[in-house]
Amino acid sequence: MNLPLLSQPPTCGESELWCQAVFDWTKNAWLASYADLLIAKPLQILLVLIIAFAVRWLVHRTINRLTQGNGKPPKLLAPLRERRGDSLTNELLSERRRQRAKTIGSVLKSLTSFLIFGLAVIYVLQVLGVRIAPVLASAGVLGVAVAFGAQNLVRDFLSGMFMMVEDQYGVGDVVDLGEASGSVEAVGLRVTTLRDINGTVWYVRNGEILRVGNSSQGFAVAVVDFPISHNSDVQKAIEVAGKVAEEAAAKEPLSKDVLEPPEMLGVDQITSDTVTLRLTVKVRPGRQWAVQRRLRVDVKRAYDDSAIEPPYPNGRPLPPNTVSTTS
Repeated sequence: MNLPLLSQPPTCGESELWCQAVFDWTKNAWLASYADLLIAKPLQILLVLIIAFAVRWLVHRTINRLTQGNGKPPKLLAPLRERRGDSLTNELLSERRRQRAKTIGSVLKSLTSFLIFGLAVIYVLQVLGVRIAPVLASAGVLGVAVAFGAQNLVRDFLSGMFMMVEDQYGVGDVVDLGEASGSVEAVGLRVTTLRDINGTVWYVRNGEILRVGNSSQGFAVAVVDFPISHNSDVQKAIEVAGKVAEEAAAKEPLSKDVLEPPEMLGVDQITSDTVTLRLTVKVRPGRQWAVQRRLRVDVKRAYDDSAIEPPYPNGRPLPPNTVSTTS
């Protein structure tokens, strides 16, 4: 291949400035004629990538600052509604906020990285002279195909994102997700992890959660039923249970959990064997089960002292037309 003579002027393309500069440096017309491809365009591409990485670093740094509370609620959660139960300890509440902010921050980082590098790729293609419209059309078709094939995964991520933003539940909450119920240990964009009362860890896909029952928001109601026999004095049983519940709720350890005085509802159900009395107490979220157990113990002891008979004395049903003499 015969190179152009050094004395001949170079055939410059679009970048005449670079062409002339290379010819002045090298005195080589061939290199000068390809200055746009060898120098100008690589420098433009390098500049685009440097700007993209710099913008991405600044955006991610800002997101990190918003998601790190440094002992305070993360700033990222300030505009979002927060539902939390008073029963959560400071440690659980801090973990709940940290995990929520971290997950939302991770999504924001991914979205910003995708947008920034996507724009950078478009600019690079324009520099190389590639027509963008057919590329974008092909990418759109490919994106639709991938989304259709991974629709369950996309549904899990979208459901997890909405759960995070709406704060439907978080770390430390006691929830019922339909197939599994227990205490939430971790909340992610794809999977929610919870541990039931038997210690079993359940991993529930967010896209499969159709309903959420949260027992740790605002307040809870402890519902306590007291079955007695038909031979018992119902009015006396109501008065004894109500008095015992009020006294128990006014002193430790229940006083810390009870929000309002107990309410004795009276007879809730009558069957051929039993008369069931019902009492309710408004308590701190997540504490209803502990309050129920304690009230059952106190009322059972009071019923024994007041000769209020259980449905089945000595653990077996009464014979027909027999009056119990248990005291």
